[in-house]
Amino acid sequence: MELTPEQERSKHEFRTFVDEEIIPFAEKNDREERIDPSVIDKVISKGYLGSMLPRQYGGLDMDQVTLGILNEEIGRGCSSVRSLLTVHGMVGLAILRWGTEEQRQHWLPKLAKGELLSAFGLTEPKVGSDAKSIETTAVADGDDYILNGTKKWTTLGQVADLFLIFARCEGKPTAFLVERGTQGFSTKPITGLMGARASSIAEITLEDVRIPKANIVGQVGMGLSHVAMTCLDYGRYTIACGCVGLAQACLEESVKYARKRKQFGSPLRENQLIQKMITEMVVNVKAARLLCYSAGSMKELGDPDSIMETWSAKYFASLMVNKVASDAVQIHGANGCYSGYPVERHYRDAKINEIIEGTTQMHEVLIAINAFRTI
Repeated sequence: MELTPEQERSKHEFRTFVDEEIIPFAEKNDREERIDPSVIDKVISKGYLGSMLPRQYGGLDMDQVTLGILNEEIGRGCSSVRSLLTVHGMVGLAILRWGTEEQRQHWLPKLAKGELLSAFGLTEPKVGSDAKSIETTAVADGDDYILNGTKKWTTLGQVADLFLIFARCEGKPTAFLVERGTQGFSTKPITGLMGARASSIAEITLEDVRIPKANIVGQVGMGLSHVAMTCLDYGRYTIACGCVGLAQACLEESVKYARKRKQFGSPLRENQLIQKMITEMVVNVKAARLLCYSAGSMKELGDPDSIMETWSAKYFASLMVNKVASDAVQIHGANGCYSGYPVERHYRDAKINEIIEGTTQMHEVLIAINAFRTI
């Protein structure tokens, strides 16, 4: 696959932005466990928070491949900033696809312009991959719904203004929009994460949170089968692309280090075992990138098989980035275990990608089931 001239120009623009505005803050973001507000402001100023939304609502209306390239480049700079794009986009797309026109007109321009940040509340303390078993409840009461429950590991939960919350309504998973500041709604920061430390992870508590019935997204019972699936498909795609960017960062750091580091009187780059690791990095990064481009192209065409292509891309890319990051640390030796070198952070960030938006094991089950059905 070859990128169009316009996509190539976009890639150059994204890379320049990341080099100048994101990478200089990445270590600080990780250390302070928050994205520097100036970085968020710069992402907003470029319109990237609306990259996935149509122009009629103030978005950039990027094609799917360009959208993937954006997430790749930002993932190269800082996994936590990439996670901001992912969850914010998930909520925006849920409203775009399943919301009413009133919801679209009210919320999407604000999300596209970055006037509001949004977060995705599905996972709970006792519920991860088995999403259909969510325990949070929503009970109709006149013109309102009353929500009770707890959400955990919510990316951007510390700072988001709008939350897409999944709860059982009439016994069926259903999606609702909940604003920060609603009575009974509270968040508690979760710190000390291994990777993606600046993602502002939080636990959410809902105690008799009353919201208008107009805040339901879709219909009762559509929460997982329709709304969440739309969100998670986008999430897997952007994470897969982010994995490619993170692996590219590991590759570039490894090449740079192997050029200047000398052992036994020679640069590391002349060591054949180091060359082997670099070769594997190059080939695996290219393979994962092509899987992402393929998924993006199929999405752009509206091909229903793009869903499984995205599963494959996320599965391969998340495994790949862990191998590449591990080899990058190995090439750096003891320096790779020290926060003064970016690969230490990259190594920690890489592991998160095997867990979020579907674990490696869930991907293996579903990809295999699809193979048995179609081959």
